[in-house]
Amino acid sequence: MNNKPLIILTGPTAVGKTELSIKLAKAIGGEIISADSMQVYKHMNIGTAKIMPEEMDGVAHFLVDELEPTEEFNVVRFKKMADKAIDQIYSRNHIPIIVGGTGFYIQAILYDIDFTENENDADDGYRQELEKIGLQNGAQYLHEMLKVVDEKSANNIHANNMKRVIRALEYFHQTGEPISKHNEEQMQKQSTYNFIYFVLNNNREILYDRINKRIDIMMEKGLIDEVKRLKEMGCTKEMVSMQGIGYKQLLDYLDGTIELEEAIYMLKRDTRHFAKRQLTWFKREPDVVWMDYSKYNNNCNEMLVEMLDMISGKNILSGKRDVKEYIKEIIKENII
Repeated sequence: MNNKPLIILTGPTAVGKTELSIKLAKAIGGEIISADSMQVYKHMNIGTAKIMPEEMDGVAHFLVDELEPTEEFNVVRFKKMADKAIDQIYSRNHIPIIVGGTGFYIQAILYDIDFTENENDADDGYRQELEKIGLQNGAQYLHEMLKVVDEKSANNIHANNMKRVIRALEYFHQTGEPISKHNEEQMQKQSTYNFIYFVLNNNREILYDRINKRIDIMMEKGLIDEVKRLKEMGCTKEMVSMQGIGYKQLLDYLDGTIELEEAIYMLKRDTRHFAKRQLTWFKREPDVVWMDYSKYNNNCNEMLVEMLDMISGKNILSGKRDVKEYIKEIIKENII
């Protein structure tokens, strides 16, 4: 197979992707690209559970700590940055490993999906007209306009997300076809990569317990102070960066609209709900390999050996040493 190799390592938040990704990268000569919508931001370390330089163990990471919180990050920008990183990794004859829980971002890379929504060809006059309608009549009115021309998009886009509603209306205005049809066509693409797509999972009780404990640790490490500093920098809840779970709840607490106990309760609850939504997304994805920690005695090393064997079977390490030799060396040197 001539297609270039690509490994995806994903799963719900707090399942244990970070530790496993480092071990996997060291075993196969990989470099990691973060598919996380929040770890790309500087100054946001605790609330994003960001991997720190000392934890990377010499493995190159991309799309971590690259943008200021004031900047917007979306699937279009992610794909542009990730494609550039992939080219750099291949130039070193290494293997890119996409690691993170944002399934939409992974999909964009794997199938080279164009989600630009004709942004570069935007009709500023029509956009301004839609923005004026939104200000005068409210977000719900724009959403009803979208429902008339593109019901599928209206069902997928929340009425309060006026920016995406306007983009979808713009696309219909420019092309005469629904953006939902364009996106569906994009999603029918076949991947040009020789890839293996691992989805990590665990028993629900264990996963939820890990989430709750992670948030307790975040609070102990100073998450409130981190959010305070961001607020002092001028970050507001309207910014994309501050929409992340943890930041929006604690901003409400700092603004005095909720008590700290309620903010922590909401943070844990919303994170559990987020993990559930992530799993629902991955269950819809084709060609994934589910790796359940509970089937490997919750042992990261046992799972890694199994994954390396599967990678070997896909010929992803073609031209490199046999992966079984890697496994022997790793176990012998007690690296894992």
